[in-house]
Amino acid sequence: MVTRISETVVEFLQREKIQLLNEWRKNILVSPEDPYEDRMEENGEVIFYLVIQSLTREKENLDGVIRKFSISIADQRVKAGMNIGEFVHNVNLGRSIFQKHLKKMDISWQELQAYSERIHDCLDQFLYFSVTYYSDAKNQIIEEKTKFIDTSHKDRLTLLGQMTSSFIHEFRNPLTSVQGFIQLLKSEYPNMKYLDIISIELEQLNFRISQFLLLSKKELIGKEKTAFSLNELIEEVLIFLYPSILDGKVKIQKNLEEDINLFGYADEIRQVLINIVFNAIDVLNPNTKHPLIDIKSYTTDNKWIKLEIANNGPMIPEHLVQSIFEPFVTTKKLGTGLGLFVCREIIEKHKGRLACETQADLTVFTITLPIADKK
Repeated sequence: MVTRISETVVEFLQREKIQLLNEWRKNILVSPEDPYEDRMEENGEVIFYLVIQSLTREKENLDGVIRKFSISIADQRVKAGMNIGEFVHNVNLGRSIFQKHLKKMDISWQELQAYSERIHDCLDQFLYFSVTYYSDAKNQIIEEKTKFIDTSHKDRLTLLGQMTSSFIHEFRNPLTSVQGFIQLLKSEYPNMKYLDIISIELEQLNFRISQFLLLSKKELIGKEKTAFSLNELIEEVLIFLYPSILDGKVKIQKNLEEDINLFGYADEIRQVLINIVFNAIDVLNPNTKHPLIDIKSYTTDNKWIKLEIANNGPMIPEHLVQSIFEPFVTTKKLGTGLGLFVCREIIEKHKGRLACETQADLTVFTITLPIADKK
């Protein structure tokens, strides 16, 4: 209900309107890059209109009007690509100017306080709706951009998978032949030097090729899951990498839970272990004193096995820790950034989790996998 005193306040503000808006225009913040700079006068008119409405309308009839103009101006700010801070400052500037002019009126302090509160409530609500809509719109834009980037990234990986799959099958045929002839030479000339080294190097090359192959398809046709011993697999990996361990003068320390079986693809878990241990050897080689790789395992809830592979090499840079399992992220000058990505894919395919923690004197890769059911 509009009272006589309300009409007096409204009439006073209408007479002061030009002066109010001129003062507001002179003091507002407007970025030179703002494409809507020429529409700032309209925004001032909106603020003035809402203040008048707050003095003449009942509150329940005011919310819809405020919301309408809030969304309109917030949408303008989003399209302008400008920070919402300038808008908030300019609204609060208008609030101060209204309060200053109201004090010129010859009304009691209680009446002045009552009308000031109505104006404050109106502008607070205006800011709330505007900032909320602006934030929601910005978040939606970010989500859409993130989705686009993720889709592009997946397309890139799909293309890479198609290329590598074709290349690898062509490459593996002669590699298999070479490995076969090495085995023949071993049987015919068991004392020939360097055959073991050649065989191990070919195995490592085959392992690297398999990493790329895993990018092109999740499962291999005809491949079946089996139960296998985790400790036996770790021993196989350490024997396989023994030349590199010896060359790097790395001490291997083990503390393993006994009789732990996993259910899945042993060759894939072997690839994960080789990759993580080999990476540890690689970072320990340059300048680390007393290079050490500590491998330990323990069960949790009798359902999960945690395998920790720690090394005392240099700390992984902080900005890479969160993204180290993403494709094409690497700390190596000549790395592809696919090794740890493939490792995570394999572990997650086995319903597990792969994590990394790094400190100045220790970096730990933790593999968590479900224990095979005992039958």
